[in-house]
Amino acid sequence: MDTKTPASERQLSATKRSAILSGAMQEFLAHGYAATTMDRVAAAAKVSKATVYSHFQDKEGLFIALVQQLQEKKFQAVYGSPEGPRLQGPPQQVLHHLASTMLENIIEDKPFQAFMRLIIGESGRFPELARAFSHHTPRRFLSILKEYLSTQSGLNLKDPEATARIFIGSLVHYVIFQELLYAKEVVPFERERMIAGLVDLIVNDSA
Repeated sequence: MDTKTPASERQLSATKRSAILSGAMQEFLAHGYAATTMDRVAAAAKVSKATVYSHFQDKEGLFIALVQQLQEKKFQAVYGSPEGPRLQGPPQQVLHHLASTMLENIIEDKPFQAFMRLIIGESGRFPELARAFSHHTPRRFLSILKEYLSTQSGLNLKDPEATARIFIGSLVHYVIFQELLYAKEVVPFERERMIAGLVDLIVNDSA
């Protein structure tokens, strides 16, 4: 007699999905996108290949799902729950906290940095991977920051979206240059100094 309930089946399905994504991350980082196969992912996740295909249509779909999962984790780490309060407070404080949180979360997350290296390295042969990362990761971060900056009339910003893009882009460049390209070993630039300079450009130049 089958004693599984719909709730237990959903939980089992979610557990297998999580195992597949974890196995996929392991395989992509170890072998790259081209050399990773669904067979490898199934073996790493300790599930059948049929189970992998029942959750993800193909390797690209699996990769995109992994990007979405990582994006969601980063979003919650920086902004909190999607249902939580949006950015509130004076610009100097909010922007400094946002920049500090984003950089700390990414710089301390070595697997995420390795994943960024993978995407950059594979983008020439598989541009769709880079597009997926660019599509899913920055959009929500930019949207909330733009929304906040649009409410800060004291900043006198002519283009809040451009300012949000410059802010996020500067942080991404810092991570790529200092961490991924190891510039911190030859031309180091202190994280706090960079954050303070970036915030001052927006707050003081707009005052």
